[in-house]
Amino acid sequence: MKNLRDILYGSSIKEVVGTTAIEIKSLVFDSRDIQKNDLFIALVGAESNGHDYISQAINNGAKAIVCEEKPGELVEGVNYVLVADTHKTLSVLAHNYYDQPSKKLKLIGITGTNGKTTTTTLLFNLFRKMNYQVGLISTVVNRINDTEIPTERTTPDAVSLNKLLAEMVEAGCSHCFMEVSSHAIHQNRVGSLHFSGGAFTNITHEHLDYHNTFKEYINVKKKFFDDLPNEAFAITNADDKNGFVMLQNTKAKKSSYGLKSIADYKAKVLENNFSGLVLSINNTELYTQLIGDFNAYNVLLVYAIADHLIGEPLEIMRVISELKAVEGRFEYYKSETGIIGIVDYAHTPDALENVLKTIKNIRTGNETVFSLVGCGGDRDKTKRPTMAAIGCELSDKLILTSDNPRTEDPNEIIEEMMTGVGGEHFKKTISIANRKEAIKTACSMAEPNDIILIAGKGHETYQEIHGVKHDFDDLEILKELLIKFEK
Repeated sequence: MKNLRDILYGSSIKEVVGTTAIEIKSLVFDSRDIQKNDLFIALVGAESNGHDYISQAINNGAKAIVCEEKPGELVEGVNYVLVADTHKTLSVLAHNYYDQPSKKLKLIGITGTNGKTTTTTLLFNLFRKMNYQVGLISTVVNRINDTEIPTERTTPDAVSLNKLLAEMVEAGCSHCFMEVSSHAIHQNRVGSLHFSGGAFTNITHEHLDYHNTFKEYINVKKKFFDDLPNEAFAITNADDKNGFVMLQNTKAKKSSYGLKSIADYKAKVLENNFSGLVLSINNTELYTQLIGDFNAYNVLLVYAIADHLIGEPLEIMRVISELKAVEGRFEYYKSETGIIGIVDYAHTPDALENVLKTIKNIRTGNETVFSLVGCGGDRDKTKRPTMAAIGCELSDKLILTSDNPRTEDPNEIIEEMMTGVGGEHFKKTISIANRKEAIKTACSMAEPNDIILIAGKGHETYQEIHGVKHDFDDLEILKELLIKFEK
């Protein structure tokens, strides 16, 4: 039980009906989960309004209500706290309820369109190898040291997030590396957290189904850096045209990294092949098992963050050289006949272009590159023609297929993608809506030493169709079919 007055500390209260001098058991924003003596926070969302469920919450035992509008009928014995923004208030409440856990470890946030998962996961693995107690909050999985905690979204809600951080503190974690999504920034899920550092990877057109314009998307990302405290550090990608925009108003200590521009942390790619990368970082040579220029940026950022946190540059480089690729990020399998299958989470134009350019730079030119590309349903439609155009331009054979169609018709998504296929590329482009059949087709057409890229889903082990998640693992299906065709 926690005192409501205490956990409201720091929030902006317009009016109290009743009292805040009460004990509440839990913070709940879904009225169906309310139990006796809980506090219900009425969140205003795009699809539902928590104010419509205040009566249900009270019937289920809510002792107090945090809301933006006073209900027409006030129930005796129930306490009401009126605020301007319930999302902001929930962030404050959750931070206080769990005793401000982000102040008890070094929380590092990584934001940007691409590279967040790889960077946070590599940092987690690096620090674990260096014998630190560490937490990870990522798209793929959350971790507290060696314990895995399943995740459903890139950044959890404010209550789950603070609860998770409190568990990390209790487990003795000194650091936590966290993906920070634009949705989480915009919805104030991270609003009250204390970050010791933040880093920007890059920004490209993405999530325009949620953010109305690209400028709004940039400004949301920038807000994360605007809110960093004086004692934090902020690292940006000097090669991204919006990189320094992110740090314009930050109070944190600024630094940069890059492969092309003048930067505090500078790298050069010396070797790039299917066995890994050789980099020169600030004139010191480093080998890594990761592949491609886009991973050169990820590795460089990992090095920069680790250097800020612990120093020991040579030891950091030594351990980086031991790190393996992150699940679903340029993860590849080589068949007995030499066919190379690559599974990657690339689901934005920029990410797809990076992966295909990496393949182009490594290939000999004597093999055929097959690319399977799809676009998710109920998401930004503007990128669909662009994804197909990139696939055409940088592949020898392009198969347009289904990704996670969700509530949309996969064939209609593919038709929208086809508008990006120029006339000169029609002959090398085919459409197969069934994703398994698309993979099967590529495997049946591939000859020894050819390359098959399956883009879009990466680490995901499901395909979402009309609200149902069906078992579907790109890498496992690819392996199974390549073995079958080689027999």
